[in-house]
Amino acid sequence: MSLDAGDTIELKVTPDPYVTVRYAGASGDFNPIHIDEAFAQSVGLPGRILHGLWTMAQVARAHTDAAGGPDRLKRLSVQFRGMGVMGEELVVSGTVREVTDGVAVLDSQAEQSGRRVIRNAVAEVQV
Repeated sequence: MSLDAGDTIELKVTPDPYVTVRYAGASGDFNPIHIDEAFAQSVGLPGRILHGLWTMAQVARAHTDAAGGPDRLKRLSVQFRGMGVMGEELVVSGTVREVTDGVAVLDSQAEQSGRRVIRNAVAEVQV
């Protein structure tokens, strides 16, 4: 797969009602703000919220899909800047900043309903 400077990537995914329960089991993070609706609301949240690392995984997925597979991801850093909520489409978007020696550097972010939940993501993928 080829990525060139200025190319864009995008991934859209809507978390299903069970994603936080499945992710809790996979990650070992059983914080009730992710799996218990009543508890999450009792502490002032709108309801269960997404695991930040699940959201970051979607950013990684956008890059690996664009580059041709998970083995292509060489580095990823993100800044968590918002709370991901259930049932709203998550949009990961990015732009290839540069390609040098077979490695593309992409600047990305993730948004839900216009709110950035991840910003200043930088990925390096082998192309």
